[in-house]
Amino acid sequence: MAMKQTGRKQYKSMQGKVVDMDLLRQRNELTPAVGNARVNARGDELGPGGRIIKKREDVMKEYYTENPQGVVDEAPVRQPTEKSTAPATTSTTTRRAGQTKAQAKVEEEWIEDEDGNFVKKGE
Repeated sequence: MAMKQTGRKQYKSMQGKVVDMDLLRQRNELTPAVGNARVNARGDELGPGGRIIKKREDVMKEYYTENPQGVVDEAPVRQPTEKSTAPATTSTTTRRAGQTKAQAKVEEEWIEDEDGNFVKKGE
């Protein structure tokens, strides 16, 4: 899914200078990263002399073919919510302060036995 590209994000430093983070990132894309990771800022694998051995796209493709369970490519499904048309009439003895109707219902289904364990009513 293509995303709409937003405008460049510009920040002001403490001294009042304007810093364009996107431009800074693009300028240093091919600069080797600091440390022993052997990658550049884009994520390309680097070899001797800073030459690109494997492009970032190839690294990502290889990872996802080896790990098919890594990311599920499905859209989330919204569960329908239950809407009650009946008026909310509950007694104050069964519901505690700040407790919703659903919480009170769940609490009514379970009871505590002699050992302190919670079991369903009727068991």
